[in-house]
Amino acid sequence: MKTKICSAILALMALPFAAQNGVGINTTTPQATLDVNGNLKIRQAPTAASTTGYQILAINQNTGGDFEVSQVNPQLIADLATQGGTTGVAASVYSARKTSGVTLVSLGIFPTGFRSVNFVNAERTVGSTAVFSDVDNTYTVPSTGVYAIGFNFRYGTGIQAALLTNSPGVGLVRTRNGVSTLIDSRSFSGANLGLLSLTISESNVNSLYPLQAGDKISFGLTGSSLLDGNILGTSTSSFYIYKVSN
Repeated sequence: MKTKICSAILALMALPFAAQNGVGINTTTPQATLDVNGNLKIRQAPTAASTTGYQILAINQNTGGDFEVSQVNPQLIADLATQGGTTGVAASVYSARKTSGVTLVSLGIFPTGFRSVNFVNAERTVGSTAVFSDVDNTYTVPSTGVYAIGFNFRYGTGIQAALLTNSPGVGLVRTRNGVSTLIDSRSFSGANLGLLSLTISESNVNSLYPLQAGDKISFGLTGSSLLDGNILGTSTSSFYIYKVSN
């Protein structure tokens, strides 16, 4: 009996020293305070109502990381969901500005009366050429979510000394699975002042839109078939688009 008691005491005394060298599970050479060489299962865990005050545990698989578990701020994961590599510019962000040479392109799949502005990648102010096509002048949505879109068009000087026929204005068209839909539009505003008729030939749309990966967005004009080609050539236009939420 004395032998058993002494053995137990010695075992208890040895625990602090063993802990100093680390505890290994399925390994005889632990490299950390707790070194698990194998799978880990957790049967139950409480559910957090938000990520505030929480950190996410992640395994470091980089060279030299030695599979050590580290804390990761959840915001870093949210940022990486929209960032394009290490450029610091989100993959969805794109904007362009056209200051001359505006022409309108009509495609058979477009809604009646809509023609797109001939934006090209060379006119972009920020963003990757991977999300915009010069072939059909469209932006391709990289991932499903909610997007902020702003589009502006100024016809000529922005003021026309007449009421424009067909109530032209700006519009956004979404093409999904080969079907094009006008998702937003706003007409130029006009006023008949008796002896003088005027049209404020500048307008914009600016809102949030739910989009799916692979959707194509076209930026153009509605009711534009009777606009003067020479005035169009002196017009200006710009747009921006970026993802704000999943």
